[in-house]
Amino acid sequence: MQWAVLFQDKNVVAFFLLFIRFSSLFMATPIFAHTSIPMNVKASLAFFFSVVFYNSMPPLAIDITVSSLIIAVLGELLFGLAVGLILLLAYHTVTFAGGQISFVMGFSMASAIDPQSGISMPIISQFLSLIALMVLFSLDMHHWILLYINESLSKIPLGGFMLAPSLFDYIIASASRMFMVGFMIAFPIIALSWLADVIFGMLMKTMPQFNLLVIGFPIKIAISIVVLIATLGSMVLILKGEVAHAFNALEILF
Repeated sequence: MQWAVLFQDKNVVAFFLLFIRFSSLFMATPIFAHTSIPMNVKASLAFFFSVVFYNSMPPLAIDITVSSLIIAVLGELLFGLAVGLILLLAYHTVTFAGGQISFVMGFSMASAIDPQSGISMPIISQFLSLIALMVLFSLDMHHWILLYINESLSKIPLGGFMLAPSLFDYIIASASRMFMVGFMIAFPIIALSWLADVIFGMLMKTMPQFNLLVIGFPIKIAISIVVLIATLGSMVLILKGEVAHAFNALEILF
């Protein structure tokens, strides 16, 4: 009889919606959304955590009809995408900065497939993306996400997520913040590159035999790499602050 209770309509629908919530979060949030993780592994993790968190969720509060189930599934998918978008905007701050750094270094055409997103990006952006991924692991971001899901079960009932106007306002502000902070991270290298261009221009006026392609570009690349190594610690601290700010902002979904 106890096993029969688990397979009642309410319990089956509640477990299915919980599985959808975990699946959408694992598909959108950093670390879990890494393309190197096979899809069957993500699905297995979603099923496992659905079983683990099943006893901690409140009773299902929606009516079991076709229309209500469709709305509930779409709401759970939107919830996972909203959480993932907020965290990814903070995560991609350094990749945007890496794109600016690659441009001034002359590496904008030297691109490779990023294992995190599966898209082609400059090698400096890919390097900073891997650094950011290690920072997320050092912050136990994967544990934060699981704790956030546990908290969301009591704040947002299954199938009860609704998009709020404050969410759109925050996403717009967070996108502009990503560009501003990313440019701030890349500014030391950009400024020194511009200064090097001014110096090279003066040298070419005074020394016409100065070959910018042979001498100037390697010097700019060396200067940029030295400054990048010197400012890498500051980049990590800024990224930690942005990720913490984004995670605290997830309360607007409640």
